[in-house]
Amino acid sequence: MRRRRGRVALLLAMADLLALSSAPGMALAADPAAFGSPTATAAYGERITFRQPATLHGRPKRVEVLVEFPGATGPQVFEVPNRGAAAQTTLEYELAVTSGSILPNTTLTARWRVTSDDGSVTLGPPVNVTYQDTKHEWQTRAGDLVRIHWYAGSDAFGERALAIGERAVRETSELLGVTEKDPIDFFVYADQTAFYDVLGPGSRENVGGQANAEIRTLFALIKPDEIDQPWVEIVIPHELTHLVFDTAVKNPYHFPPRWLNEGLAVYLSEGHGGDYRGAVEDAARDGSLIPLGGLTGQFPTTRDRFLLAYGESVSAVDYLIRTHGKDALIGLIKSYTKGLTDDEGFSAAIGIDTSAFDEAWRTDLDAKDPVAYGPKDAPPGPLPPGWIAHPAAGGDLPNSGAPGAPSAARPAETPPVLIGAGLALGAVVLVGLIAWRRRRTAG
Repeated sequence: MRRRRGRVALLLAMADLLALSSAPGMALAADPAAFGSPTATAAYGERITFRQPATLHGRPKRVEVLVEFPGATGPQVFEVPNRGAAAQTTLEYELAVTSGSILPNTTLTARWRVTSDDGSVTLGPPVNVTYQDTKHEWQTRAGDLVRIHWYAGSDAFGERALAIGERAVRETSELLGVTEKDPIDFFVYADQTAFYDVLGPGSRENVGGQANAEIRTLFALIKPDEIDQPWVEIVIPHELTHLVFDTAVKNPYHFPPRWLNEGLAVYLSEGHGGDYRGAVEDAARDGSLIPLGGLTGQFPTTRDRFLLAYGESVSAVDYLIRTHGKDALIGLIKSYTKGLTDDEGFSAAIGIDTSAFDEAWRTDLDAKDPVAYGPKDAPPGPLPPGWIAHPAAGGDLPNSGAPGAPSAARPAETPPVLIGAGLALGAVVLVGLIAWRRRRTAG
């Protein structure tokens, strides 16, 4: 009976609370802001502007715009100056764009966030904007897997570039056992200035194409009269191989070494031969090969070492296929989807880790051991007079006994200067304590 009365009392209390909250003059705490429909616009080479109509309920503690970039682990947060108290307003933020800072064909997603003094947060609706190169009047053709965009040259130019790209993606996908579903955009630039303006000042001067897996886009420099040149049949498949490779190995933990990525792209686009093979053979003879462990990240920048890095990459891929077969290569590449380390992936696919593979590849080339560069241990210097080797540990200890006789190390003697300084400091502290005691007694 008491339990039932308790339930009734609780229900009545809840009803009273609901009535009070809906009564005139009574209101629940409002969110920091109410949002309308956001917008975003992009001006090529200048800025991307985000706008958000909003009603601010009191002066917010903080106003921010959260911008998500493709492939990033989370949004970048940009704080917007707090403009005032409760009002209907339009929040605005301009994201400056410089050459190469954002690639064309990149889609950004933004949301606004308003935080009040009590810590409550309101998150606005998302808005998408695609940053595009609007300096050129682009023509577009779409195939099954690739969309080609070009602004100089005939329809035949575009059709040939599209055909090369379609074939490259299809053949690489079949080899690596992946299925490409989302389209790949391929932008062809006809002049070097515009091409390097897109890539930015950090690009190397010998780059003729660049693929970006995060936005599934390829940029290439091909003039209209160059479309039938043999190197075009190399550049396009090479760069598109990188995009298919990314699909094949995609995982949130670890990306394969660069030599494997570049070596496969060279192997599939032009094979193992020519200048690359010659550069590797020369380096094998004179001991200047770069260990594969030195080619996991960026390649060297000088022309000769840059060429050698690519040559070694395709040579190593060629050796892997000759020795272990294409199935082992495919197994290695697919192992990365599990987030394995390089050593784990190689061990699972071919039974040896990366160091053993590097050594086996160099042995196959009959190469001299590579020259070691980088920090080295300093050569041992002369011992101070009176020091001998410790008989047990082999270390060096000062000799406190007769010449040639082993002895234990004596404790280091404190220099007289330090002893004097310590005594002086102690005297100062003692005098200070006596003076403080006298003042306290007098008071």
